[in-house]
Amino acid sequence: ALEKKVVKSKVGEKVGLPCCHEIPSSESLHNYRVYWQKNTTEVVLAYAEGRMISKHERYENRTEMDTRNLTLWISPMEILDNGPYQCVVQHLRFPQNSVVVCDEPVTLFVTADFSKPNITAEVSTNSCESTEMVVRCSSHGGFPKPKISGALNNVSVVWNASWVSESSLSPYNVTGKLWLNVTKDVSITCSVEHNGLLKSTSLLLKKPNTCFVPTVPPSYNVITASSIIIIIFLLAITLAARYLPRHVCSHCCKPQDSVEEGVKECMKPPMSSKGTSETSFL
Repeated sequence: ALEKKVVKSKVGEKVGLPCCHEIPSSESLHNYRVYWQKNTTEVVLAYAEGRMISKHERYENRTEMDTRNLTLWISPMEILDNGPYQCVVQHLRFPQNSVVVCDEPVTLFVTADFSKPNITAEVSTNSCESTEMVVRCSSHGGFPKPKISGALNNVSVVWNASWVSESSLSPYNVTGKLWLNVTKDVSITCSVEHNGLLKSTSLLLKKPNTCFVPTVPPSYNVITASSIIIIIFLLAITLAARYLPRHVCSHCCKPQDSVEEGVKECMKPPMSSKGTSETSFL
């Protein structure tokens, strides 16, 4: 069995796919046909008798082949380049007859780094004892499909994860969600992993110090008793104002009703003795 060749690369890099044959120094590319193909159906690059006879349009200006060791160079790398390739080499011993001297696959794994995970927390309900939070972790732009994991104070937690990608060969966006009942300050960690590459972010979740105690409305009995007391107090004031004796001013004029006389008399204060003597003298 042939040993499987695997090449790994990242988006934007330059990578070389090795061929299974190298042309001896005594010969030249004119004595060979070389086919680089993908998925056994798509011809990436083809040479015959020393000249290029075919190149796929998607690889235009991105590929070249070494004329001695037949390595296929691709740059810049794209996610769509991911997949199995095959190098087929034929030796032209005679113009009408060719011999296959090499036919081996090589697998290309293309990766794209995910962004550093971003953690956000939103308080849904808060009480004196605990706080319910919705925690979200998100990362985007990576390939292939990642794994998302987490820890709460170094204890593993399972995210409710979802992935979004336009196709199997498109960048992925991943989002994880957790519902937590926080009774004290805790540390949450979110990690995104793909092909052995790991990126992590931690966030300290603080228990809010505010404590809202709901106001309890007074009971029906309390309201009734308070109403009775207020009513009794008002009645007492009214009765006191109406029936208690009033202070009569002796120097005030007291109207005397007299229908016959038709006048109101006012008692004058008595004159002093001094005034009386002076009047008598005059």
